[in-house]
Amino acid sequence: MTYIATFHTHYGAMKFFNDCERRGIAANPMPVPRALSASCGTCVRFETERPDIKPSQYDLEGCYLVAEGGKYSAVTLIDID
Repeated sequence: MTYIATFHTHYGAMKFFNDCERRGIAANPMPVPRALSASCGTCVRFETERPDIKPSQYDLEGCYLVAEGGKYSAVTLIDID
C-alpha cells in the first residue's frame, strides 16, 4: 500500500525518510500534493503494508493512504509504547 506522510518541519520529513531507508522501506521525499497541505511543504511517499509511525518522533502532521484516482484517505496514528 502507498502512503504519504506530511510533517510540521522539514527536519521531521528528512528524519522519517532516513529511517525508512535504514529499515528497507521504499520511500521518496517530495513536495506535498496540492490536495494535501502541510506546514513545511515536504512529504514522504512510502510503501508498506501498515504504517508503523510514532507521530511525536517525527513531528508528523498527517498520514494518508493513496487511493486510485489520486484520492487520499486520512490514517489515524497514535504513539504506542
